[in-house]
Amino acid sequence: MTDRVLILGGRGRIGNSVAADIANHTQAQITITGRSPETGNSVNLPLANRVDFLVLDLAEIDKLTQAIANSNLVIHCAGPFHHRDANVLKICIEQGINYIDVSDHRSYTIKALKYHEQAVQAGVTAIINTGIFPGISNSMVRQCVEQFDQPEKIHLSYLVSGSGGAGVTVMRTTFLGLQYPFTAWIDSKWQKILPYTQRQIIDFPSPYGSSGVYWFDMPETYTIPQTFPSVKTVVTKFGSIPDFYNHLTWITAHIFPKWLMQRHYMIEFLSHVSYFMTDFTNNFSGIGVAVRSAVTGKKNGQTFIYCSTLVHENTALASGCGAGSIAQLLLEGKLKKLGVSPVEAALPTNLFIPAMESRGMKISQSITQIDDQE
Repeated sequence: MTDRVLILGGRGRIGNSVAADIANHTQAQITITGRSPETGNSVNLPLANRVDFLVLDLAEIDKLTQAIANSNLVIHCAGPFHHRDANVLKICIEQGINYIDVSDHRSYTIKALKYHEQAVQAGVTAIINTGIFPGISNSMVRQCVEQFDQPEKIHLSYLVSGSGGAGVTVMRTTFLGLQYPFTAWIDSKWQKILPYTQRQIIDFPSPYGSSGVYWFDMPETYTIPQTFPSVKTVVTKFGSIPDFYNHLTWITAHIFPKWLMQRHYMIEFLSHVSYFMTDFTNNFSGIGVAVRSAVTGKKNGQTFIYCSTLVHENTALASGCGAGSIAQLLLEGKLKKLGVSPVEAALPTNLFIPAMESRGMKISQSITQIDDQE
């Protein structure tokens, strides 16, 4: 029988990329959803005869439940996830349907993880935070951590050119992430961090080179310390290309009045202005992404830094590869992890690497020994 995949929010840039990846790598029949009938007219995916469109609002519980029940796999791409409840996940568990999402905020991750035991009892595999970052980045961390007897510090750095090929929703995600302080696992304790602080220059692969990144609240800031409890510090930093976007974002985070940044209309205004600006600068900067995972730890009594890097020319397409590869593995029966799990806890490296290679995603590694006497 043909597998049936339901992609909620499939007409967004990320959802569309996920659908394209699944169409390219599986034989599944795909249904993508949108709130407006007009969005269905713009469906333009590989093998379009295997892609259907369904008008659906997540508030339509009965219709949502029926759509989920008629599927083998549900992929939740309807962001932003900052204020989303976990109702889609809850219905999937009740219906016994496997679940993936591209969620990218700690608040949603915490809500989803609370359903772990229910998912186990229902025999459901639910993998959250898939995509590029979080997602592929988490698996790069796992690959690095496995090189050590005792991993101690994880430093994740992300760099996006222009809009990254994504839509206004991703802009909203960025500005929503600037509203409040968050906690990070530093020196074996949770410490308060202000978003977009502590600029750091990181050497990324070509064509990016040395670029500035800043503290940013990501789900992996929360999940990685739990997945790898021996790690003492987890750092997650983000930056933009061109660099003047970093300075504008810093001003937004630290100069604009907090009460103003917490207003919906201000988030919408900033998101649309930013999208308009990047739509122009994309012509010069491109829409690519760079991910760098650096893990410091001990192997055979010596201290090393194991560094893993990935560059892709289109951030949205890279996100599609992250979620799509996990969907493929679930549909093929190669991946099964009952409960609700972040990517780094669910996807073994021996499945991750071939999945990336089959999509032309080249991950480079380097290892450097550190003199403990320095």
